[in-house]
Amino acid sequence: MQIGVLALQGAFAKHLKMLEKLGVKGREVRTAKDLSDLDGLIIPGGESTTMLRLMNDENLFEPLKRFVESHPTFGTCAGAILLAKEVKHPSQVSLEAMDITVERNSYGRQIDSFTQKVSVPALGDEPLELVFIRAPGITKLGETVKILAFCQGKPVLVQEGKYLAATFHPELTEDSRVHKLFLDMVKTLETC
Repeated sequence: MQIGVLALQGAFAKHLKMLEKLGVKGREVRTAKDLSDLDGLIIPGGESTTMLRLMNDENLFEPLKRFVESHPTFGTCAGAILLAKEVKHPSQVSLEAMDITVERNSYGRQIDSFTQKVSVPALGDEPLELVFIRAPGITKLGETVKILAFCQGKPVLVQEGKYLAATFHPELTEDSRVHKLFLDMVKTLETC
């Protein structure tokens, strides 16, 4: 299995280390050519408008959109924003892959960043530490979107078919369970 990590901006190196920890080969994705032969993609946190600008500079937006339409994709924080069908506060373009509406900076500014442990039954009994940095909020879910975790009454980890989105940063902890969940999704979809 080979998983790409969008490496234009943000904490992509931390995702690559998490993949390595789980014994999976990761590849930085900076151009359309880098998408070839990948089994799945992680879109990291960072700044979604900066990522969009860099995608356009590299003529990567349309090839990335086509890739995401047909491959398992995991978005964290800004990556969740880019996966959403609708983005608000302010509105912006996205890959329109997942049937969710996301509000940018829903929890506040950088100074309002926080961590919190929550129960995630899909990941076992041990609470999961969530790291929120200028995090988006999921404000609307389509009928086929499954909520895997809540924090402060808001959905923060959701799955829809081949897509997984987290409004937090699982790559900034030592806990690899969210990444393992994504890799299990990739394996399951490969066997279908």
